[in-house]
Amino acid sequence: MTSFLITLPIGSADAAALYDYVLAADGGTEARCASVPLALLPMPPDRQTEVLVLLPIQALSWHQVQLPKGSLARGLMAERGASRLRAILDGLLEDQLLDEPAQLHLALQPQPVVDAPVWVVACDKAWLGAHLQALAQAGLAASRIVPEFTPEALAQTLYVVGDTHQPMLVGKNLVPCALTPGTVAWLGEPAAQGDLPELVAEPAVAALAESLFKRPVTLLQRSQRLLLAAQTAWDLAQFDLVNANRDRVWAKLALGAQSLLHALPWRAARLAMLALVLVNLVGLNVWALREQAALQAKRQAVRSVLTGTFPKIPVVVDAPLQMTREVSALQRASGAASSTDMEAMLAALAAVVPVTQTLTSLDYVAQELRTKVPAVSAAEQARVALALKQQGLAASWDGMQWLLKQGPTP
Repeated sequence: MTSFLITLPIGSADAAALYDYVLAADGGTEARCASVPLALLPMPPDRQTEVLVLLPIQALSWHQVQLPKGSLARGLMAERGASRLRAILDGLLEDQLLDEPAQLHLALQPQPVVDAPVWVVACDKAWLGAHLQALAQAGLAASRIVPEFTPEALAQTLYVVGDTHQPMLVGKNLVPCALTPGTVAWLGEPAAQGDLPELVAEPAVAALAESLFKRPVTLLQRSQRLLLAAQTAWDLAQFDLVNANRDRVWAKLALGAQSLLHALPWRAARLAMLALVLVNLVGLNVWALREQAALQAKRQAVRSVLTGTFPKIPVVVDAPLQMTREVSALQRASGAASSTDMEAMLAALAAVVPVTQTLTSLDYVAQELRTKVPAVSAAEQARVALALKQQGLAASWDGMQWLLKQGPTP
């Protein structure tokens, strides 16, 4: 995925402010970098580009605090407890901050815990909000906000950055200072040579760093250093920027989906997924056709039994019901009792209704039995109807009477 890293200027978000940017292709290969006004920032080359905002170390202050137990809500309660956690941080940092906490944006380190000191980074809220709004209006909404340096990056490394006119030294105290002989002397030398931190310098100030520290340095281009900073797990979009953070998460998921749909490395996976879907569709259709053919064969067998047994039936509509009616007619013609006779219906009804129910009237016409009984509850109606259905009778409650007639074969 292409990364578009934009470093915010220290000054205000006006037309004269210069934004350093680095545009890197997949794998971190640098494409181009420059320092331009906001209006001249290039647009992302494609929809898969991740826009990252980097905050310079001069704009940040770092603090360590010990969080009280229960202050870190997890899961679904995290967002609801954010305001409470912010109030706790305001109280813990009140004596460490130079400005009022309400004027500052605060962010915690990734995956903080209450059992150990936690890093908190602070910056001017108005300054950050103005730059983020200006970038968003220019069509460059940030996917993530990262610091230029982190405590982990400076634990065993000294960085010399800037140019010959304004060289700066950044160490584990997270406070940038001018690179001078006095600064180097103040740092002092560790007692053991093996304890020396790694010295990393940008090419413009590498010679100066070697002459002052009296030892070789590791060269690192500024653009590559910024790209490495963007690869950390830090994201400063917290608390006041929680909604923007949620939008960035969705934007990141959208970028991932677009990468899956369009990126060349995922082409084989896309083809395999498409083939799997097609195979499943073909298989489901073949299975449905076989089931439909089997069901049609069973229906045809029932129709054949009906037409073979009763050739006089001209049209087959509902074979099981027509078969039942013809059998009942034969039984009546032969004098044998059938399930649609009044006696059979009364016997079936008497077997399922409560013994306390008393029939008050009977009416049997055209193989339909109507009998009045006292009021029946809805649950009782459902129970009786289900029991009679299992015996091939359709029972329904009509006002104050039961209506029984021939039903489908159970």
